[in-house]
Amino acid sequence: MSQCCISGFSWNGEPQGREEKVGKHNAYVAGSGKSGPAILFLHDIFGWKLTNNRLFDGEEVDVDTMENEEKRAKFDFQGFMRRNGKEARAPEVIEAARILKQELGHTKVGAIGYCWGGWAAFQVGAKGTFWSPSASSTRVLRKTDAIPGKNLVDCISVAHPSFLTKEEIDAVDVPVQIIAPEHDFMLTPDLKAYANKKIPELNVEYDYQYFPKLSHGFTVRGDPNDRTQKEGLERAKNAAVTWFATMLHLH
Repeated sequence: MSQCCISGFSWNGEPQGREEKVGKHNAYVAGSGKSGPAILFLHDIFGWKLTNNRLFDGEEVDVDTMENEEKRAKFDFQGFMRRNGKEARAPEVIEAARILKQELGHTKVGAIGYCWGGWAAFQVGAKGTFWSPSASSTRVLRKTDAIPGKNLVDCISVAHPSFLTKEEIDAVDVPVQIIAPEHDFMLTPDLKAYANKKIPELNVEYDYQYFPKLSHGFTVRGDPNDRTQKEGLERAKNAAVTWFATMLHLH
């Protein structure tokens, strides 16, 4: 684990959305559309209640951990991941995407995943979902456990994704955008190179956005008072907005 997973800066701003239920889970909802396009926001480990995430029912990390060195030192990252790994959370993410498309009737659905949420975006954009109810306790991703996953979402965007595997990259079946900082212990140079080679072979739209001098977590926990980070997070935001506007036909 790197400190950048649990460090960062809080942002000023007043969220304009509201809390609602998506299925049985609490969720933060922005916008008023009930049947048009929707975007599923898959947050980092600080959770859906973090103001940074809202400016854009799981377990959230105390927001003070970002800027409190003592709290960061005491944080049990391995314990958090045991409770909130893929086998625990993937079925919930997949169900949220299904509800948006099939029950709430949104005509187009995109998914954007930041850090921890990056692998989840790839799973809802896969040819088949990796976690069926009968396989939800399995710790190893197996394509033989797949259930139909097409049409859960229409495109995905990920920013410095954590715990992403080559198998998840292989399985993606919708347009993909990757927002990649230069320094990232999770989205390693090897994984970047693999994505850039493999995804164009999958016959899906692909947009790779590279951010020199920036590090893992910059898009949601970057320092707005640092010029390089501020310009980077603004460019990343604009890139994601343009991507979804194009892929979901929002023009």
